[in-house]
Amino acid sequence: MLKRISLLATAAVTAATAIAAAHPADAAPVTTKPLGHVRIANHFDLAAGQMPENIALLPDGTADVTFAGSRQVARVTPGGGTRVLATLPAPADGGATTPVLGFPLTTGIVRAANGSTYVLYATGTADLTGLWRLAPGQAPERIAALPPDGLPNGLALDPHSEQLYITDSVLGTVWTVPLSGGRPTAWSTASELASTGFLGANGAKVHDGALWVTNLDRGTLVRIPIRHGNRAGAPQVRATGLAGVDDFTFTGRGNEVLATLNAPNQVVLVRPDGTSTTVLNTDDGLQNPTSVALRGDEVYVLNAAYTTGKDPNLLLAHLPGHHR
Repeated sequence: MLKRISLLATAAVTAATAIAAAHPADAAPVTTKPLGHVRIANHFDLAAGQMPENIALLPDGTADVTFAGSRQVARVTPGGGTRVLATLPAPADGGATTPVLGFPLTTGIVRAANGSTYVLYATGTADLTGLWRLAPGQAPERIAALPPDGLPNGLALDPHSEQLYITDSVLGTVWTVPLSGGRPTAWSTASELASTGFLGANGAKVHDGALWVTNLDRGTLVRIPIRHGNRAGAPQVRATGLAGVDDFTFTGRGNEVLATLNAPNQVVLVRPDGTSTTVLNTDDGLQNPTSVALRGDEVYVLNAAYTTGKDPNLLLAHLPGHHR
C-alpha cells in the first residue's frame, strides 16, 4: 500500500511540474473568499490508501466516495464515520500495467435513481478495467469493459436518456454506455479532450443539453452539445487558465461552476464568461482537491493529499446566496 501511495505521489509531482510549466503564475485565478463556514468534516487514512477521488451525494445526507489508493468504494457520513461498501478485485499483476500511474485505482462515481452506484476502475488489464455497478445487496459487477490501455476517469449520468458518459484521460475519448451496461461507444474523440503528456479529459457533468468536460493538462472547461440520437456536437472551450483542473459541479446559477484545481490546491468559481476566482486554498485545509459537489448551499470538497501527503479529508463550506 505504501508503495502504491509513493507511485501516486511521484506521478502527481510530475503532473504538478508539467502544469506549472504550462500555466504561468500570471494566469492564475483572482483570489477572494466568497465561501463561508469552512470546516473539515472527515479525515481519512492515508496509510490505508484512503485518498478520495470522486463523490456522489445521496438523498439521506451521506455520500459515496471512491478511494483511489485502495480500490474501494465507501459511504461517508459528514462529521461521522466511513464505511467501506466494496473493494474491487486486484489485478493479477498488481496494476503495474495501469497507464501513467502504474497501480489500480477507482475513479468516477455516480448514484442512479434505481439505487445502484456506478464506478470506474482502471487496472491496465482487460479483465477488470471498465464500468462497475454496485447494486443493493449484490456483489460488485463489471457491466462494461473499457480499453485496458486507457484510464477511465470522469463519470456522468444523463437521467433522461439513461446514458452514462465516461472520460478517458489517456485516450482522449468520451465513451457512452447505457445505464444497463453493455458495449461502450466512442462518443467523442475531439482534440479538445487529448492530453499534452499526462492526463487529458477528466471531470464530466451533464448540464443544459450538453456534456461538460475538464481537461487537466490543458486547464480547460469544454462544453460538448448532446445532439439528437445521442450524437456529440462540436466542442466549445468555455474556460481556460484552470491549471490542474480536476472535477467540478454546477452551482445552479446558469453555467456557473465550482471546480477543483488539484496541484495548485485551490477551488475556483468559474463564471459563465470564463473568468474565475479562487474561493478555497491551502489556508482552508485543501490537500490536492479532487472532487466537488453541492447539496443545497453546502459545498463538499474531497482532498486526496496525493502530493501533500498529509491529510486526505472531506471539507465542507457554505455558498452564500445559493438557491439550488
